[in-house]
Amino acid sequence: MDKSMEAIIKKAEILIEALPYIQKLNGKTVVIKYGGNAMINDELKNSVMEDITLLKYIGMNPVVVHGGGPDINKALNTFNIKSEFINGLRVTDAATMEVAQMVLVGKTNKEIVSLLNQKGGKAIGLCGVDGNLIECEQYTTVVDGKSTDLGYVGKITNINSKVLDLIAKDEYIPVVAPIGVGKDGRSYNINADTVAGEIAAYLKAEKLMLLTDVEGVKTSKDSDEILSALTTKEVYDLIDRKIIQGGMIPKVLGCIDALEKGVGRTHIIDGRIPHCILLEIFTYKGIGTMIMKEKILYYENEKL
Repeated sequence: MDKSMEAIIKKAEILIEALPYIQKLNGKTVVIKYGGNAMINDELKNSVMEDITLLKYIGMNPVVVHGGGPDINKALNTFNIKSEFINGLRVTDAATMEVAQMVLVGKTNKEIVSLLNQKGGKAIGLCGVDGNLIECEQYTTVVDGKSTDLGYVGKITNINSKVLDLIAKDEYIPVVAPIGVGKDGRSYNINADTVAGEIAAYLKAEKLMLLTDVEGVKTSKDSDEILSALTTKEVYDLIDRKIIQGGMIPKVLGCIDALEKGVGRTHIIDGRIPHCILLEIFTYKGIGTMIMKEKILYYENEKL
């Protein structure tokens, strides 16, 4: 057998490996938080859009929630508005909120919609103001024991998920900007990871996928080996042992919160790898860290 035929057979084997996952996930909702370097690098942008479009064509219902920090920073610099962060959240005064909404809804969201449409998808851009999709109240954080106002930063109180459910289960791909609306009608900036987790919970999604700039949860602080599958109990143990620390803690806790609210599986994956979504969903080992309430197999011979 020549090498060209071997390569073709290898491709067929990859497709067969994906078959049980395609069968299990047909008709199911997958919420994807799109952010990090995958939003900056053109090659990665294209691969993510191709992955999402393919998910739709093979029978899944992808919902995209995006960030946009770098775009917001550029716009704020253009308008000479200084950025300030407290506990990892952007302090958002009225001027900053106006720029953030303009960028997230008017620029970033529409660019993603356009890219998906170019790949053959039928994407629709939304933000939390549309149909009161994301209802929120003002969020405060604690600094040195004192409650601190962050301005127009929102804490989600409700997701009116009916419109998302209708769009996602039809032929369309919803793309959501992380802007919420308060009872006073004002817009609020919300962390995109939080929005993705809450939307996944309200939709009872089968999967929540967070695209990040890290490989996943590692076996130890000094190791490059990635833990491919964890239970919530194992995650808490790794936090106690300080193997999971820093910025990874809110990500894994967000995944656990989504699981407790009914999401089937959650994933932290490296968005710097081309076609990271397909590699994580449709291969035995995946490329990131999957977190579950308990290790329940999709099919008898699944390898976790």
